[in-house]
Amino acid sequence: MKDNSEEMFPLVDEEGNITGAASRGECHNGSKLLHPVVHLHVFNSRGELYLQKRPEWKDIQPGKWDTAVGGHIDLGESVEMALKREAREELGIEDFTSQLLTHYVFESDREKELVFAHKTVYDGVITPSEELDGGRFWTLDEIRNHIGQNVFTPNFESEFKSLFKFSD
Repeated sequence: MKDNSEEMFPLVDEEGNITGAASRGECHNGSKLLHPVVHLHVFNSRGELYLQKRPEWKDIQPGKWDTAVGGHIDLGESVEMALKREAREELGIEDFTSQLLTHYVFESDREKELVFAHKTVYDGVITPSEELDGGRFWTLDEIRNHIGQNVFTPNFESEFKSLFKFSD
């Protein structure tokens, strides 16, 4: 598998208003075209956080552990529609209620994203798709102990620190 570099994404301003469109390849080539994404932090009732492992074929951060659900918002799709689609596609989760935690701009050396971060509590069956290299629940202490060890994506580490009261 590999990412479709021709897939079209909306371009947005920092408030989420659509300003244009560009391909995945254009958005991920260092152009810093701001495009929207959704993240869903999936907790179980024990307070553990599910993380996905990114496959080696991904064009961004291959092999790293990352937010349970993360994906681009497609042209013509709302944040809520993208969140439900990505949760279904990546983890097989369909019946959940999410809470918006925040939205912010994340910038790396290759891309710039407007991230809409959500959370949910879910104790049902999780079935990672072939888009992922598996996943599992982690205790928050286990995550804290691996921060800065090149285990997680930089975006996950940054988001975890800001949303879940982590201090170095």
